[in-house]
Amino acid sequence: MKLFVELLGASRPVPAVLRALWVALALGLSAGPTAAQSTSVSKVWVPDLGNGTYKNPVLYADYSDPDVVRVGSDFYLTSSSFNAVPGLQILHSRDLVNWSIIGAVFNEQPPLARYALPQHGNGVWAPAIRYHHQEFCIYYPDPDLGIFVTKAKNPAGPWSKPVCVKEAKGWIDPCPLWDADGRAYLVHGFAGSRAGIKTILAVSPMSADGQRLTGPDVLVFDGHKNHPTLEGPKFYKRNGYYYLFAPAGGVPTGWQLVLRSKSVYGPYEEKIVMDQGKTAVNGPHQGAWVDTDTGEDWFLHFQDQGAYGRVVHLQPMRWQNDWPVIGEDPDGDGKGQPVRTYRKPRIKSPAQPLATPPTSDEFGGRQLGWQWQWHANPQDYWAYLYPAQGSLRLYAVPLPEGFKNYWQVPNLLLQKLPAKAFTATAKLTFSSRLEGEKVGLMMMGLDYAYLSLANQGGKLQLSQTVCKDADKLSPQTTSAPVDVPAAQAAQPIYLRVAVKAGAKCQFSYSFDGRTFQPLGAEFTAREGKWIGAKVGLFCSRTAKFNDAGSADIDWFRIE
Repeated sequence: MKLFVELLGASRPVPAVLRALWVALALGLSAGPTAAQSTSVSKVWVPDLGNGTYKNPVLYADYSDPDVVRVGSDFYLTSSSFNAVPGLQILHSRDLVNWSIIGAVFNEQPPLARYALPQHGNGVWAPAIRYHHQEFCIYYPDPDLGIFVTKAKNPAGPWSKPVCVKEAKGWIDPCPLWDADGRAYLVHGFAGSRAGIKTILAVSPMSADGQRLTGPDVLVFDGHKNHPTLEGPKFYKRNGYYYLFAPAGGVPTGWQLVLRSKSVYGPYEEKIVMDQGKTAVNGPHQGAWVDTDTGEDWFLHFQDQGAYGRVVHLQPMRWQNDWPVIGEDPDGDGKGQPVRTYRKPRIKSPAQPLATPPTSDEFGGRQLGWQWQWHANPQDYWAYLYPAQGSLRLYAVPLPEGFKNYWQVPNLLLQKLPAKAFTATAKLTFSSRLEGEKVGLMMMGLDYAYLSLANQGGKLQLSQTVCKDADKLSPQTTSAPVDVPAAQAAQPIYLRVAVKAGAKCQFSYSFDGRTFQPLGAEFTAREGKWIGAKVGLFCSRTAKFNDAGSADIDWFRIE
């Protein structure tokens, strides 16, 4: 099943007006069933307050390790995607507040065989997106394989096959810099889990085309003394200074460090430019400095919210003595703290309409909405879209050999949590062929739970299943089943999970879509491996047979 759109053109440099047209086409075509749906506004979180101000987070979803680039009046954001595909989703905005998904770099992660099975916490770590010589480029690390680059004329795709810039184990978080003299450099960090060392940053010379390194790696900063877990560097140049923006202090607790030097290889001065301060925003760091077409400076960064993932905040930024000050600085010491609400960035183009990444899907188009991601490289026979009837058919895929729990299952169709509190409901019809087939609505993480409709003993049953410490392949426990009346078996059934603050989840079901009956105990969602919890669907079977039953998903709605 083809999960992304290839827009025509983009074969050579084009003027800004055509780039804007590309973006408009992408917003209308790439995010799912219809243009109207792709630009629909979330029912659970809208950062634009409608009065010239916004509230944080501007992306209440797990777009971890965000990086942003501006081209003309348009902003493009990408983030870590780990083992999920489509990978390296591309978001677009004109004001840094209203964001839409316009595409993704790949819908199968290379190497294909490696990522045919779930690789929790592996795959695409913190990327960097840049625009150089009328071409977009994304550098990303696979911590087990090396540093890769992919390029595109059009940010909505198609993107080139990733090229390995450096084969290495433990090199992470790359970011390029093209200097005014045409020379190119790449900064990166190290993953302690692979390299056996961390908290140091290194710079390598790179070919002008950005495809290969051309010289030895040079260690430019060691953070062990004052800045533990130094990582995620972003490379910039301003007023004759080279700058490395790098988070330190750990994901949930750290701060934003900035290093500067008159030489690309250092020595670098250091300054903490933002931390939590007196706010409730823990660990404000790792992100991107970007300017607007009106000359304003802004910074996007993540905040770790546990089961909700690393959500994205937008901070005002200014320069003081050639050091950035990020957020508000109430005591004037040059170290900022996050803002909760603030005026929107000033832009030259007309005000952007409200926009949020899609969540609900009516399955009325020829591709899935961009919000959906599989837990591993998908097979064509996992799912099929029926645009004429507006439904998604999920086939019952055999469980993998040696199955212990769903941590091992690749055909999980999931999306990021969209707010602290929401309700996700799926309307479906189950056409089972074999004993042991089931379709489920799942909340997936290190702990997971799902409400399933299963074929047991020749009849359909509803039950809730919970698994604690799924990553350790712990066993599942299932509640007492509820039989589905025979007259209802061929009719639509509604599965729902209601999430409230604290990621507390209550599953329920309905036969009429109006009255819902709770099933199972309240479940507290937990983050996954380097990601937030995810919500979505699966269809599986225990039997080995030459055919399979299926579930038709009429719609999936988040409200």
